[in-house]
Amino acid sequence: MAEVQFLGHSCFRLRGRDGTIVCDPYHRSIGLDIGRPTATIVTVSHHHPDHDNAAAIRPLRERVFVVDGPGEYEIGGVLITGVRTFHDQVKGAERGFNTVYIIHLDDLVFCHLGDLGHELTTGQLEEIGSNVDVLFVPVGGGETIGSALASNVISQIEPRFVIPMHYAMGQTNFDPPLAPLEKFISEMGLKEYTAEDKFVINANALPADEEQTRIVILRPVNG
Repeated sequence: MAEVQFLGHSCFRLRGRDGTIVCDPYHRSIGLDIGRPTATIVTVSHHHPDHDNAAAIRPLRERVFVVDGPGEYEIGGVLITGVRTFHDQVKGAERGFNTVYIIHLDDLVFCHLGDLGHELTTGQLEEIGSNVDVLFVPVGGGETIGSALASNVISQIEPRFVIPMHYAMGQTNFDPPLAPLEKFISEMGLKEYTAEDKFVINANALPADEEQTRIVILRPVNG
């Protein structure tokens, strides 16, 4: 069983028996305050203040292990695979690279897309795999994918659960500004929703593969 909390923007904390992971911690210069969350592992999708503030994370053990780029990592029973992607639709020519992370925690598979800027290639999808339980997907547009492309990427990956991120939450230095969550909600045809403080998922109680992907909306909490 693992617990997911949304710390704002594209930052999540995953807690399980094998470790605690914080994905894409941001600097308060973006207009949000991440607090001082604790973790054993930090993943960084790319180097920008709204995604790479590993210094804000306090260690749960002797130190925080920072995963920064493509490759395979095994840290204290947590298996992480970083897949190279791009921050734009022209193979990185405008904004460079982005790393998608697949995190195996407590018999569950999480996928954090970072600032993905394009639909995924066949090779990237093969690296990600076909058994993603929870997908963290950017939906606000700007320098990453917006709601329409997010919907396409969700269809490519076919996860059991989707948690949107990287949408308008009062961030102050984004040009163009990010789109609101409601645009993605409309794109996905979701009629109503209730935001939760956390999402608890159990590998022994997952929906069947043939069931429709479920959208989970998390309310940001202070780390």
